[in-house]
Amino acid sequence: MSQSAVTRPVGVDELRRAWNAVQQGQFRARPTAPVLRPDHPAEGGCAPRWDPAEPVLPVVGCIGQAGATTFALAIATVAGATRLIECGTATASGLAAAATAELGRDERWTLGRRDRVWLARASEVLLDPSETPLPGELAQQVSLSVLDVAWEVGQVMACDGWIRHQLLAAPTPVLVTSPTVPGLRRLEIALSLLPADQPVIAMTGAPARRWPAQLTGSIGPLTAAALADQRLVNIPTDKSLAIRGVSSSPLPTSLLQAAETLLQHTAVRNHHQKGQQS
Repeated sequence: MSQSAVTRPVGVDELRRAWNAVQQGQFRARPTAPVLRPDHPAEGGCAPRWDPAEPVLPVVGCIGQAGATTFALAIATVAGATRLIECGTATASGLAAAATAELGRDERWTLGRRDRVWLARASEVLLDPSETPLPGELAQQVSLSVLDVAWEVGQVMACDGWIRHQLLAAPTPVLVTSPTVPGLRRLEIALSLLPADQPVIAMTGAPARRWPAQLTGSIGPLTAAALADQRLVNIPTDKSLAIRGVSSSPLPTSLLQAAETLLQHTAVRNHHQKGQQS
């Protein structure tokens, strides 16, 4: 007779302690300096940095199928003259059909255009966030770069790369999740790993006031603080968009309105307002 292993729920505190232990090298040997790709040299043994002239707004998907890439595109659309950089591997791109004009390849990026938004997605298979190439220079100035992080946040924070540096520097990153027990658990973990004091939460589906008791009981302290500060914006679901994914067709008006509302909660709102006036 076979026996099945009994598992127990893992709390956020336990996950945080495990993360700290990994960072301190208690589970496996860590190199004293990060291993850099040969085409990305850096001085002093540090990972390459990306320091664009425009502000950067990172968008982090806390759990799969929450719509982070779609919402990142919505944010870039309402922000005006922007670029959207999808950092994930080429085989998992959510922007493959998003452009209205394909602009070919620039080194290791596939480029496109969608109205006033420049699109960039990786053209190679990437194994981890540290392999993501540095974004190229744009011939035309933009008011904002939206970063679709497209990697699990713990994996990003464990790799000394330019994406991690952008997350560390962002005062108001956007965390996208779903109103489910796993979605709230992953959100709480993401909040505990990021140093930002005022991250903004984008939640797909029903607003918090309509959540069942089982869901409200899963809210962690960091998530509760964000809710109390009204740093949560609900993203309406669109059945057609959920089925077909992002294409070159216009995004639903309700989604763009939610993106407009979220921008007002971020540190880039002043740049967005200037872009509207120009």
